[in-house]
Amino acid sequence: MNKIDWLSLDARLLQLLVTVVDSGSVTGAAQRLGLTQSAVSHGLDRLRAIVGQALFVKSGRGIVATAQGQLLARRARGLLEELQAFSVAAGFEPARLTTCFTIAANDLQRDLLLPPLLRRLRAEAPGVTLRVIKSGAPGPALLRDGVCQLIITPRPPEGSDILQKRLFEDRYVVFYDAEQRAAPRRRADYLAAQHVSVLYEPRRPLDIDQTLLSQGIERQFVAHVPGLAALGAMLRGSDWLATAPSLLARHSLQGLTQAPVPLATPPMPMYQVWHLRSQGDPVHQWLRAALEQVVAEVLVQPA
Repeated sequence: MNKIDWLSLDARLLQLLVTVVDSGSVTGAAQRLGLTQSAVSHGLDRLRAIVGQALFVKSGRGIVATAQGQLLARRARGLLEELQAFSVAAGFEPARLTTCFTIAANDLQRDLLLPPLLRRLRAEAPGVTLRVIKSGAPGPALLRDGVCQLIITPRPPEGSDILQKRLFEDRYVVFYDAEQRAAPRRRADYLAAQHVSVLYEPRRPLDIDQTLLSQGIERQFVAHVPGLAALGAMLRGSDWLATAPSLLARHSLQGLTQAPVPLATPPMPMYQVWHLRSQGDPVHQWLRAALEQVVAEVLVQPA
């Protein structure tokens, strides 16, 4: 039987557990939380005494959560969200908010939307910070387990407890280095060229690649990279092509030339996705509204 009652748990201990899991080290967690390493170690000792078993084991120079530690961290994330919602139930004042939002996003939406989103949030709530993780081809567990509060993706995960709203729609274009080749004006030119594209883990291609392949349109790929931001380095100095969202021209593919795809392609929608438990949370409503405002502002700017 544990000597320390479970009522000894508090929000700070839960936050400490989540932060240690995320950082993978006592030192990293201490830096994020503004504590000493000894204070973090003492907190982990308290957690171990409450739970009655080890939550972390050594791994190289850091530590990694055990299966029980991972399970409890997922539950802790949900509890922290509930505690935050409880604390603002009587009236939400952004200026008094101190929290870290975790948003899952890939290269396009990360570079296009998240910098202005963070500036907007901190203008109203200086205590807000942001953690960005890769979404890849996101699954519902990212939201169900509290790994993140929001996903920005063209591929919303499915689930009766998963909610979504369309933010905008982009089009696919062909990017290329104009110093190395001309635009592929005809279908035959496009199909005869060599291409570079993205392959997310676990082996998930872009929607446009899946669509073209399903139509029997085969292209020769010389390389696949893990994210859209890596396409530019492959294209510059080569005569290869990349078929990708046009908005990449504002950031990672800036300076490359773009041309229409010389065959029919579908549009690329973008959604914000959240869990049902966050639907009525005033803090989360504020976050979603801020993102919609950023989208409205960013998309009226000239490319």
